[in-house]
Amino acid sequence: MQSSRRSFLKRTAVAGSAVIAAPTIISAKVFGANDRINAAVLGVNGRGKSHIKSFMAQDNVRIKTLCDPDMNLLIDRQKSFKETYNKDVGLEQDLRRVIDDKDIDVISIASPNHWHALSVIWACQAGKDVYVEKPGSHNIWEGRKMVEAAEKYDRIVQHGVQLRSSPAINEAIDLLRNGYIGKVYMARGLVFRWRGDIGDQGFSAVPNGIDYELWTGPAPKRPFTRNLVHYNWHWHWDYGNGDVGNQGIHETDLCMWGLDVGLPTKITSMGGKFLWDDCKEVPEVLTSIYKYPDEGKIIQFEVRPWCTNTEDGATVGNIFYGDKGIMVVEGYDKYKTFLGKDRTPGKSGEDGGPSGTGMDRGAGGTVGHFTNFIEAVRKHDKSILNGPVETAHLSSGLAHLGNIAYRLDRVLTFNPKSETFINDAEADKMLTRKYREGFEVPNNV
Repeated sequence: MQSSRRSFLKRTAVAGSAVIAAPTIISAKVFGANDRINAAVLGVNGRGKSHIKSFMAQDNVRIKTLCDPDMNLLIDRQKSFKETYNKDVGLEQDLRRVIDDKDIDVISIASPNHWHALSVIWACQAGKDVYVEKPGSHNIWEGRKMVEAAEKYDRIVQHGVQLRSSPAINEAIDLLRNGYIGKVYMARGLVFRWRGDIGDQGFSAVPNGIDYELWTGPAPKRPFTRNLVHYNWHWHWDYGNGDVGNQGIHETDLCMWGLDVGLPTKITSMGGKFLWDDCKEVPEVLTSIYKYPDEGKIIQFEVRPWCTNTEDGATVGNIFYGDKGIMVVEGYDKYKTFLGKDRTPGKSGEDGGPSGTGMDRGAGGTVGHFTNFIEAVRKHDKSILNGPVETAHLSSGLAHLGNIAYRLDRVLTFNPKSETFINDAEADKMLTRKYREGFEVPNNV
C-alpha cells in the first residue's frame, strides 16, 4: 500500500483519533443480483450531484458515505438526500477514511481534476471499484499509473464519458467502422461553451468548514481564494486543464474512438485570452491539431468561450470527415450524416428517453453509464465496461498534449509507445508534476 496512506493511518491512531486498521489488499468480490453494493461519492459540489442521483437509480445499491473537504456542502447534500430519498447518509471530509472503510465496495470520484488519479490509485490499492469523472488524470504520467493500478489490483474502473453508453453514439461508431461515410481521415472536436469573466477575488481566510489542506491534496498549496474553491479551479493549471480538459474530454474521447487511434505523434496548439481581464490562467480560445502520419489521419480541436456560430447545429460535439460524406455528433446522444457533394441527408439517430439537461438525459446519459459500471462490478468483468480505464488515460492524454503544445508555443513530436516527447526535455517535464508530501502519485503503484 502506498506509503503516504500508511503514514496517515499511523498519525491518526497515535493522535488519538478513531483507530483505522492498516489497509490490506482485498481480493476481487463478485456480487450476486441480490447482494447490496455499498457506495461512496467523493466530491459533491458539481458532477457529484449527478453521481448521487445515478447511484440511487441502481438496483440494490446504497450510498453509505458522501465525502468532500467542504463540510458546508456535505451538510447541504445530506439534507437534500434525506428529503429526496428519505434515507440517511454518512458524511466524511477525508477521502482516506472512506477508502479505508471496508464496508464500502465502490466509489465515484467527482473531485477536482488534480485529485482524480491519486484517488483512483488509492481506491484500487484498497480493493475498491471506481467510477471517475473526466478527465481521468491531471497529467499524462499519472494517467498511466492509474491504468497500472487498475490492472495490478484487478479493479473495475469506469471513466465518466457517458456518451460511450449511448446507443445512438455506438450506432454512429458502427457506421464509421463499416465505411458509411467512406474512408474517415479527419475528426473535429467542438467545445463552444458560455464561459464568462470570473474576475479576481484575491486571497482571503479559509472559510469555516473547509479543510483546505485536503482540498489542495497533491497540488501546490496556494493562499486560499474563491477563484479556486469551488468551480473556477478549472481555469488554473495547478488544479484544472482548461475546457479542453473539462467539457472537451467527451469530445477528445469520441475523436479518438471514431478514428480508431491512440495518442498522436505531432501536436501543435495556438490560442489565448482575448476577452476577459480576469484571473484565468488557461486560454479562453484554443485550437489544437493532432496528426497521425502513419495512419493518415488528423484531429482538429477547437475551444471557444462566448458568442459563436454553430457547426451543422453543433456547439458541443464532433464532426467526422470521410471521402463519401460527413457525420455530425451533437452533444452526447445524437448524430446525423450528410452524403456526397450535395450533402444529401443520410442516416441519423438519437437516444430519446426521459427529458433532462445535458449529460444526464437520454438512454445513454449518466444513469445509463452508471448502470454499465454496476453491471461490470457485479460480474467483476472489465470487458463489458463502456469506458474502461485505458480510454480514460488516452482521452485525457490528448487534451494534456494540446495544453503542453500551447504552453510551450511550438510543434511537438511525441512517441506514443514510450509516452514521452522526442528529444525535448522541457516538454517531458510537463508530462508529470511535483507532488506535495503525503499526496504523491507513486512510481510503483
